[in-house]
Amino acid sequence: MFGISSFAFVSPWFLAPLLGLPILWWLLRVTPPPPKQVVFPAVRLLAELETEEETPARTPWWLLLLRLLIAALVLIALAQPLLNPGVRLNPSGGPVIVVIDDGWAAGPGWSDRQTAMEGLLTEAERANRPVRILTTAPAGATAPPLLTDIMPAVDALTLVRALEPKPWPIDRAAALAALEAIEVDGPVDVFWISDGLAGSDVEAYDFADALQKIGPVDVIGGSDAPAQLSLKLGDEPGPDLVLVARRPAVGAAVDIWALATTGDNRIVARQKLRFEAAEFETRAVLQLPTETRNQLARLEIEGEASAAAAVLIDERWRQRPVGLISGTALEDEQPLLAPLYYIERALKPTTELRRGEIRGLLARPLAVIMMADVGRIVGPDKARLEAWIDGGGVLLRFAGPRMAEVADDLTPVRLRKGGRNLGGALTWSKPASLSPFEEASPFHGLAVPDDVRVHRQVLAQPDLTLTERTWARLADGTPIVTAQKRGKGWVVLVHTSANTEWSNLPLSGLFVDMLKRVVELAHGVAPTASGGNQTALPALATLDGFGRLGDPPASVRPLMDETAPGPGLPPGYYGAPDNRRALNLGPAVDAMKPLGSLPQGVRRLGFTSGEEVDLKPALLAAAVILALIELTASLHLRGLLSGLTPRLRRRIVGGLLAALIVCQPWPQALAQTTDDEFALAASLETRLAYVLTGDSQIDRISQAGLSGLTRILSARTSVEAAEPLGIELEIDDIVFFPLLYWPITASMPALSESALAKIDGFMKSGGTILFDTRDQQAAAISATTGSGTPEGQRLRRLLGRLDIPPLTPVPPKHILTRAFYLMQAFPGRWAGGRVWVERHGGGINDGVSGLMIGANDWAAAWAMDEEGRPLSAVVPGGERQREMAYRFGVNAVMYALTGNYKADQVHVPALLERLGQ
Repeated sequence: MFGISSFAFVSPWFLAPLLGLPILWWLLRVTPPPPKQVVFPAVRLLAELETEEETPARTPWWLLLLRLLIAALVLIALAQPLLNPGVRLNPSGGPVIVVIDDGWAAGPGWSDRQTAMEGLLTEAERANRPVRILTTAPAGATAPPLLTDIMPAVDALTLVRALEPKPWPIDRAAALAALEAIEVDGPVDVFWISDGLAGSDVEAYDFADALQKIGPVDVIGGSDAPAQLSLKLGDEPGPDLVLVARRPAVGAAVDIWALATTGDNRIVARQKLRFEAAEFETRAVLQLPTETRNQLARLEIEGEASAAAAVLIDERWRQRPVGLISGTALEDEQPLLAPLYYIERALKPTTELRRGEIRGLLARPLAVIMMADVGRIVGPDKARLEAWIDGGGVLLRFAGPRMAEVADDLTPVRLRKGGRNLGGALTWSKPASLSPFEEASPFHGLAVPDDVRVHRQVLAQPDLTLTERTWARLADGTPIVTAQKRGKGWVVLVHTSANTEWSNLPLSGLFVDMLKRVVELAHGVAPTASGGNQTALPALATLDGFGRLGDPPASVRPLMDETAPGPGLPPGYYGAPDNRRALNLGPAVDAMKPLGSLPQGVRRLGFTSGEEVDLKPALLAAAVILALIELTASLHLRGLLSGLTPRLRRRIVGGLLAALIVCQPWPQALAQTTDDEFALAASLETRLAYVLTGDSQIDRISQAGLSGLTRILSARTSVEAAEPLGIELEIDDIVFFPLLYWPITASMPALSESALAKIDGFMKSGGTILFDTRDQQAAAISATTGSGTPEGQRLRRLLGRLDIPPLTPVPPKHILTRAFYLMQAFPGRWAGGRVWVERHGGGINDGVSGLMIGANDWAAAWAMDEEGRPLSAVVPGGERQREMAYRFGVNAVMYALTGNYKADQVHVPALLERLGQ
């Protein structure tokens, strides 16, 4: 590449033919004379005609100059001139080594890093320089960082475009060892695409110093790299979730937001965290109702594409409501002697406790019921309790005087009447201690204190199943805790009392741990084992470097006792769908230090070195335009246009002008419809609109779908709408449309703040947006893992940046169910999904929800060709389902146009008659 300052040529040898332009000048001077027009005479007069000597006429100077200019433009364009070209490579030649930090910290701003890498490799390709690629993050559990062989820059460009950040830390020591193992001959250029962090394995200074021994080093992405943020939860589960966010360096005070979402991608909370100017770390308490907290699946920092900014929630962080029932009257008279006193003290910090009777407790969702000295359950309460246990509830019973005298059959084993005294005044026995818990017991791994003693217990009748139902024993082998699986739930019995009357177990820390393990059994959740348990948990779903949850790679190993993610063990869910353990990256990256000083001679470059402009397309377009002008002028000089009819001559000139306009490299803004024309088209007639996604297939279906719905509206209602319009949210104004259809794609780019403000104002001023993720079938599959679909995650991030009120599924009496047709289901191409709307009263925007959210791909069901034939199949209901999709579309449009009109009392008699009521 040859250049001067901010101008260069990629292929300067194409400029050599410019030296031959004088020869071309001489060849183009002569223009053949125009043909002479002679009226054909009689044949006998031909003999008398004399042939005149013809002399060539010279080409006009301006036409000759135009032809030379066209030739010069073509030659210059072939040389590919560049304005502000990249000049980061040294002129010494030799290979180029590109070192890339591709760990979790590279996720924020990865597109900038990839653009910088592509710019480097493009420069290397122009200079015909070979390339090596070295990544600093290990590729897997046993795979070291990637180090390629020397390859052409074009092959390296393909490799770089496929790279993505990995969801674990980098290992610069291993990367440096791989680089030192190769032989480097001659000059080498080294470019280090840094993640902006110093790292803890090999400090950035030492790493850059080692790279300098290979060749001159340029560091890209230091000070202008986006600041990484990490998120984790407080150390111990408690009644509230404590969010802890960290950043690598102090700076200006800034607010960030954490989003709390459920397994079906519903945002249930948005918590602000504020970094003060001198703070590396900030905390905030997230308070949620127990029912909502138990549905949490994920916490993440809004707008942060990183595995460290996402926290997956498993059963350890969920609160299970526990109901307490006592069989004595001591709860109010003598609280310290009451059986429930010690249970409450043990569980209150981590669990929601409720007191009451069986009927009242079961009226609300409940995970565990603990009964203290209740001998017999009678009446309808027993049937209710048995049904609740079969559905997944856990019943924990403690023995006592009442149970020692009489017990029902709602126990895991048959009991002997009277119980057993240990260490009484008339006995030779002593109080018994506990035996270590067996491996099959949920209590396995808990340490047994030496000072725990049991003075009295109820005894189990010998039985063939007694051994397998025993979870804990005394030192003499007598069962002290037994359990039985019933349906989906459990019945657990502690054969001693819940207070200190029969044992001192309630006074020990073991009592607290045992209660927690029993509570964790609720809803099919197994306890988290520790100590000697080496059960391997297979990967269920894992996070990638951008914090997206998906299927685990084939190289992921099972989770054992590791507490920090690493190569081959990415953060994610491990275990089984009904027994998941979350492994998060946030707790492992607390210590983040920014990239500091570097050795002398190391250059620091930004991600962009100035915008490089390729002038070749503009020069070729100019050459084509001048060639058309030259052709028109030549035809005129030769007289070929004068013999044509005026009409044909106008057509030829008009066609040439049209070709000039087409070939002209107009700015994109001028090639599009002007704002005034768009406003007129959108406002003079009622139209539906759809958001352009950039995917031609999806946009085509959206246009065909809304066109089909417009036909249905014209045929069935009084709405006479014009053809729908496609909308560019960053450019077009959307206030003209009553309903905007928005198909969500996984690759949808992030919107600017001005576009978000436009959308927010549209919904608040009465407009309605129908969000369609089109992923109903995929959502049903991903719901088992709690991962969600890419489209659902993208919509969740979008809504997280908007001022969205609480949402609710469309209730049975919502206006949307009777705006035109009476219907309760809203199918599209897919069936079965729910439609979500705002939950507010009728006084806001005339009761019209500013958004409707679904996943049934309605545009595909509405789409039809010009002859009215459907373009897509609908499943599983066929044409009946398509008809219901049309009806939903009609209802949605009428709902957006008429608001709560159908809620007026004047319609009630007709609706009741239509419903047969």
